[in-house]
Amino acid sequence: MKIKGLLKQLHAIDRECCLLEKTAAILQWDQETNLPPEGVEERADQLALIEGLANERAADPKIGRLLAELGFDSADPSGSANPSGGEALPPVERDFCRALRRRYDRAAKLPPGFAADMARAGSLAQAAWVKARRKNDFAAFAPYLGTMVDFARTRAEYWGFTGGAVYDGLLDAHEPGIAAEEIARLFGPLRERLSALLGRIRDKTAAGPEAEGDRSFLNQPYDTERQARYSRDLMENLGFDLRRGRLDSSAHPFTTTLGFNDIRITTRYAENNILSAIFSTIHESGHAFYEMDISPDLRGTCLAEGVSMGIHESQSRLWENVFGRSRAFWEYQFPRLKAIFPEQLRQVSADAFYRAVNRVGPSLIRIEADELSYSLHIILRFELERRLFSGDLPVEDLPRAWRQSMKELLGIEPETDAEGVLQDVHWSMGSFGYFPSYALGNLYGLQFLKRLRQDLPDYEGDIARGSFTAIRQWLRENIYTWGRRLDPADLLFKVTGEKLSAAPFLEYIETKYTELYGL
Repeated sequence: MKIKGLLKQLHAIDRECCLLEKTAAILQWDQETNLPPEGVEERADQLALIEGLANERAADPKIGRLLAELGFDSADPSGSANPSGGEALPPVERDFCRALRRRYDRAAKLPPGFAADMARAGSLAQAAWVKARRKNDFAAFAPYLGTMVDFARTRAEYWGFTGGAVYDGLLDAHEPGIAAEEIARLFGPLRERLSALLGRIRDKTAAGPEAEGDRSFLNQPYDTERQARYSRDLMENLGFDLRRGRLDSSAHPFTTTLGFNDIRITTRYAENNILSAIFSTIHESGHAFYEMDISPDLRGTCLAEGVSMGIHESQSRLWENVFGRSRAFWEYQFPRLKAIFPEQLRQVSADAFYRAVNRVGPSLIRIEADELSYSLHIILRFELERRLFSGDLPVEDLPRAWRQSMKELLGIEPETDAEGVLQDVHWSMGSFGYFPSYALGNLYGLQFLKRLRQDLPDYEGDIARGSFTAIRQWLRENIYTWGRRLDPADLLFKVTGEKLSAAPFLEYIETKYTELYGL
């Protein structure tokens, strides 16, 4: 009875923390979708209040005392709870206490007012980023960015990460258990082999345009209202439950969970780029499926979240690229798209469209990059972030460093900062250490796919028939349902029996694009 009473008290406090976090998420979602420009200052104060209250509740000393009584009375310096605690508890309650201990230790190490101050600064920085990107004015944004770098560094130091390990602390917030050196080791083969494959494709296409096929049908206007209609039809076909979520538009596509039955995604529409909305919608739907299919038994607890951003991105990248850019996918989807844009696509075949959406060519904009070169965009950001937090790269030098790295990795150079260092929202929010999750997601995703293929040998046939039921069920049972009960490495090993590796992703990419380009 005593154990039940202790758990009941912890669950009650955790529920309040979760509700406060979701309340902050509503305010953030509204800021990115509907907030009038003049409402930014007051919204910053609102977010600061809620974030401050959330951290104060998460750091309540009562949590520490209750956890100690249950056997979770210590944590390692990175904030991971003692795995030997709570042996008498049921497995799900042990996992709950582990996750709660991690959150408590992180929150308790921050001084009063720090979380509120960082939230206020982030809200103002995000609004400044929107304006600076629109005006191509990095100098106006630089002071806000410098403030967010300082906040991020200080927070990591409070958590116990100092000196050269500060960036590891930022990474750990998004991808528990992995450090910069391990990421660099994984990214090394990506940098080398993707660059080599990109060079071979460049040589092939330089010999003649026939290697790529005709893409002229993409270079014409596509009405954005019709794009929105197709995006909605597409997400419903994939299995998005519109009774539990919705689709909106924003400057930068994103997914946010406002409640167990309230998952919001956004996309963005450009009249001269129909592919942007299509693949942003698929990408964000992948995130939403993860959130929608976490076990209902975890509802309202700190376990009802994705285990890490890398695992989360494995799902959005899997849906967007492996499924969404496959030949099977467009066998079914292309007639539906053609019905909405008959004039633009009258003379186009499904095979021609498949080749068009898989064209390889260096892009300035990350979210519009092709599947092959995308990871090089992430390596660029990872390397810049490491330099930024080692003290080797001042904030004001970021535009120059960005252009140099872009030229080195992708062979192109942005003419404006809006196409370069200002293109992503993440740094304005203080989300340093987040970017590597995208490329890690590619690696996780292809390892998951190896196992999915074994269990569902006809999964491509299902996709060609427009049926995603079996795929969703497999992903739900093997990945989504677990929420945060397992650490990323443990979840990967449970599903695949393997440690994280770049090999399956590289094999997939090299096989696909060697065939596409006849190399």
